[in-house]
Amino acid sequence: MKRLMKLLVLSSLVAIVLTTGCNEKQKQEPAASLPQPAKAPTVVVVPEDVRRKWKAVQIAVSDKHQNQRQVYTLKVGSELKLPGSNLTLRVENFLPHFVMEGTTLTSQSNELVNPAAQIVIREDAKEIYKGWLFSLYPTTHAFQHPFYGFTLVDYLTSS
Repeated sequence: MKRLMKLLVLSSLVAIVLTTGCNEKQKQEPAASLPQPAKAPTVVVVPEDVRRKWKAVQIAVSDKHQNQRQVYTLKVGSELKLPGSNLTLRVENFLPHFVMEGTTLTSQSNELVNPAAQIVIREDAKEIYKGWLFSLYPTTHAFQHPFYGFTLVDYLTSS
């Protein structure tokens, strides 16, 4: 009889725990579907003296399958269709002293302290990457493509 009573009490406890667990899940589900606060967009500010001085960058494109590397010179604001591929590379901005101040990306000076180029890569006209290449930190935020690698290798002034 004691054994039956223990079994009955244990069964009741298990039922209570299971019922409470289901209710907790149901209470949590609506909270998870609440909209999240919007992330503030970043803004790129290129100082006028930087815009006047720096006109182009050189980007090395590595073909991972053929173990070949080709360096292309692209003017800031220009675009290049990579030969033998369906990729297009565009240089949006160049910042010689890249810094992030809150949500603003800018250049703290015109000196080559932390050179970075903002690029856009399109595959069959579809944007697959928009981000930065850092010459001093080539693996930071590096874009991963199955066939190609991209590295910022040099920067050219207008003179």
